[in-house]
Amino acid sequence: MMMKKEETIRLKHLSTGYAGRKGPKIIAADINATLCSGELTCLIGANGAGKSTLLRTLSAFLPPLAGEVWLLGRRLEDYTDKQLAKVIGVVLTEKCHLRNMSVADLIGMGRSPYTGFWGSFRPEDYRIVEEALRLVGIEALKERKVETLSDGERQKVMIAKALAQETPIIFLDEPTAYLDYPSKVDILHLLHRLSREMNKTIFLSTHDLELALQIADQLWLMDRQQGIWTGTPEDLALDGRLDGFFQARGIVFDSNTGLYRMDQAYTEEVRLEGTGCRAAMVQKALRRNGIRAHSEARSTCCIRTGEGTDFQLLDHEGRVTTVRTIRELITTVENLLKQP
Repeated sequence: MMMKKEETIRLKHLSTGYAGRKGPKIIAADINATLCSGELTCLIGANGAGKSTLLRTLSAFLPPLAGEVWLLGRRLEDYTDKQLAKVIGVVLTEKCHLRNMSVADLIGMGRSPYTGFWGSFRPEDYRIVEEALRLVGIEALKERKVETLSDGERQKVMIAKALAQETPIIFLDEPTAYLDYPSKVDILHLLHRLSREMNKTIFLSTHDLELALQIADQLWLMDRQQGIWTGTPEDLALDGRLDGFFQARGIVFDSNTGLYRMDQAYTEEVRLEGTGCRAAMVQKALRRNGIRAHSEARSTCCIRTGEGTDFQLLDHEGRVTTVRTIRELITTVENLLKQP
């Protein structure tokens, strides 16, 4: 069942930064944006763009330098700490160094806004911890000691702790840092599923741009000079925002795939006949070697990928060379292009 998406957070002319001896140091200014329930939103930006500062401001760890933050129709500053603990759950980058504590006990710490000073658990609190374990899929880790967990397991436990807090909003600062690629994908799939199943507003910062472009419902592109652009990855691709976002040398945005890739300079080109995966792999391999392969190339040489397991290379005299692997194809094409 599709839940209704509703605005949960609104930023009005927000400026973030720090108070300094010589006055406030503004990191980002005049931010106007919204977040909705039932969506996973990823905050993207280069180092120093102010992603962590923005998250800390939205979490009330830092005061806004100007403007307003509205949560569920109330200004952030109007919440008491106790009230805010029932609205926002926060998962930070820092690794958890607790020892001799079980996974269930750590997740149970998420119930502290409800259990009072002495932390006395009721049957309902135990049920919510069990539910958090189930939602994240870590029931088997329940009795494990926290220090025995892998980085990926530990991150799931921290997400379960945030779920046990029962907040409609969850902020995460670099939740995929320190994880291997499969674990990164696993965590992002988990967060995307939770945003849908529980209708939560999930907002995270990340440097894993490729994954964010594939799974985020909304992107916030943060730049210190140009501010913040927001939208779906597809809308930001179509309006050119993603194309011009990273000006670093050697990076290009591929509008056909909606993803970034390394930009290689071409010194040669060759005609390519074929479609599908085999043709794409030939293009990728030759691009890495400075050769552009495409159907409109003005070249007397031609590569045919075909439907079998072989690749064919036709030279300028129409002679055919057949090879089995792309490695062989690269060598054959390079040798042919060196001929006068």
